[in-house]
Formats: sequence, C-alpha cells, structure tokens
Amino acid sequence: MESSVLAFATDLLDEGADAFFGNLTDRAGVGGVTLASVYHEARDVLPHNPRRVVQYLEPGAAYFRPDPARWAGRRLAPEPSTAIGDRDPFAEAAEQAERRGLKLHAWTVFCHNDRLGFRHPDCAPANAFGDRSRTELCPANPEVREYATTLVGELARYGVDAIRAESLHFHGLRHGYHHERYFEELGPTAEALLGICFCDHCRAAATAHGVDGDEVRRAVREELRERLTDERRAAEPAALDALAGGAVAEYLDAAARTVTALAAEVAEAAEQHGMRLTFMDGAGPGKGWLSGIDLPTLAKAAHQIETLGYAKTPQAVREKVAAFALHGVRPEEMAVILRPMASDCDGPDNLAAKIEVLRSLGVPEVEFYHYGLMRLSSMDRIGAALR
Repeated sequence: MESSVLAFATDLLDEGADAFFGNLTDRAGVGGVTLASVYHEARDVLPHNPRRVVQYLEPGAAYFRPDPARWAGRRLAPEPSTAIGDRDPFAEAAEQAERRGLKLHAWTVFCHNDRLGFRHPDCAPANAFGDRSRTELCPANPEVREYATTLVGELARYGVDAIRAESLHFHGLRHGYHHERYFEELGPTAEALLGICFCDHCRAAATAHGVDGDEVRRAVREELRERLTDERRAAEPAALDALAGGAVAEYLDAAARTVTALAAEVAEAAEQHGMRLTFMDGAGPGKGWLSGIDLPTLAKAAHQIETLGYAKTPQAVREKVAAFALHGVRPEEMAVILRPMASDCDGPDNLAAKIEVLRSLGVPEVEFYHYGLMRLSSMDRIGAALR
C-alpha cells in the first residue's frame, strides 16, 4: 500500500527541506507527499510550525511558479501566493522528493477559486435569479475547462505522479465563505435550488441533452420565490426529482454529465504527461448529486476516486469504502484519507487497524491529513501504525 501526507508549500518553506522531509520519512515513514498546488482561502492553527501558530492562506492562490508563456492571453490563470516570494516550492519539493525516493502528488483545488471567481464573475455559477457564486468557477464554462487542463500541463513540469483533484465539480450554496448569513430559515429545498447553476453554458449543456434549461430555470425561480416569501412553504419538504414534472432532476443529470466530461478531459491531459488523475469526492456516495458527482461514470473517467475516511472506528472506515462499492467504485480504484489526530484516533493501534481495513479491502493508497495541522506526535502515530 502506498502512503503519503497532505501538506502546504508553506510547511516546507517555514520548516526547511531537511526538517519537513525528515518528519515525513523518519517520523511518519510515508512514501510520498501530496503538496497543495492551488488552494482556497483558509485560517489554520499550526501546532508545530517554528515561525507561526496562526496562518492565513490567500484566496485561490498558486504555490508554484506558472510559466507566463503558457497563460498568455488568458483571463483565467494561476497567480502565485505572496507567501512563496520569489521561490518555487514545487520545484524544491520535486528535487527533494526525487533525491529521497518519494512520490510527489499535486493537491489541486480547481473550481473553488474565489480569487478568479471575483475577478471574472462571468465564469462563476449563476443561480436561477442570475446571482453569481463568486467563490466558485463553473465546470461548464469553456474558459474554466481550458484553465483546468492547462493547469495539469503546468504541474507535469515538476515530475508529479498524480493530480489529486479537489473541487472538480459544482458546489452548493453553503460551501463556505466568511460571515455567511442566513437569518431566516431557508429549508433544505430552497438551499438546494439556490445552489444549482443556470449560467448560459449550463443551460446550453442541458438543452443538448434534451432538457429545456430556460423552462427549468423559470420553474426553480418560481419555487424559490414562494419558499423565500412564505415561512410555512420554506419548511415543506419536497422531492427534487419531482419538481417541474421531473425536469429539475433531468437538468441535474445533465450537470453531472458536464462534470464527468470535465474529469475525462483533465484525466486525458494528465495521462498525456504520464500522470494519474485522482478525483476527490469528500462528501461520499449519495451526497454528490447536487454537485454533479455521478460516481459510476466518474470511476471510468478518472484513474482513481479518493474520499475522506474520517471516522473514529475501523468499522466506520470499512463502511465508507463499502458504500462506494455499492455505487460502482471498487476499493482497488480508490485512495482514502485518514486523520491521525485525536479527533479520530486514540492511538497508533486505532490508526493501524484502519490501515489494515483498507489493505484487506484492496485499497492501494492511503493518505494522512494534514502535515501542518497536526502535532508531531500525530506524525509519530502514522509511523507506528504503518510499521
């Protein structure tokens, strides 16, 4: 079983290569590092960082040095984080990983990019009223799709083994933005409907599959107006697959085909450069319909599906993997992320039992979250569990 630890470029820059890679190999004993290449805004507490305890990450920043020629004339382009200065952490990581016999994976957040969404709102999803979700990029937008495949080509320069693709899909209303406010109870139906994209590209994609996107938008807008106006209507449950005579469900199915096609394009771009594409589905089976995640087709489009095995017991981890098998994703086509911290593990035996569950099921890769966010004792826990 292959193993790696997810990390930020700032972990490498703050600690230095010897300490950073020493912890990975000598303490955690893993065979690779999964380094964030493009990442969203965040505020983190760093238990063992020698330079800071609280860190702010910039919105939608890149942690490598993009090739200007590759992005010439394009509106959507990665912008290096100010945190890396004039350095190239990916180049440094690639050199160190090769020297130490470790694999390097590029953890890449694609469509959750508030920097690019705010700068180019016409590339962001639009709800039924035309309001743009500026923390995201729309997977149906041609410029977004070109951005995604070009980004893969950039990362190939560093000898990356696999692209860990996070956010290569749509998002719901509550995906996370500071000071989000919902003072009136919207109800699950209204929240779900407010997260559906009705931009020109999504409506055209639906039309291409025989769904009248304009009519679905009209129906969703009317449903939302009723629920936003009437508190009693907001609380009434509704089956999304029954709204507008089933047209909303057909529209969401078309959105899923959009996501699968994008994943296939990105996987092909990765394969052309000798890399794999790992599609990250953090929510898990049965929860991704509104995000355009159709697991059986995505398992064929991507090289691998990755999910979060965050759980307190080995049995719960087993059930998570089994749920994917019921949705057409075999364990041998998966990677699973575990947390070694006390929130999930009470010691190395607990973590070792979870790893053994994955190994017995045939899962070929396990990753651990997250280098900078865990204590060094949790790194030791990984090493003891792997041994």
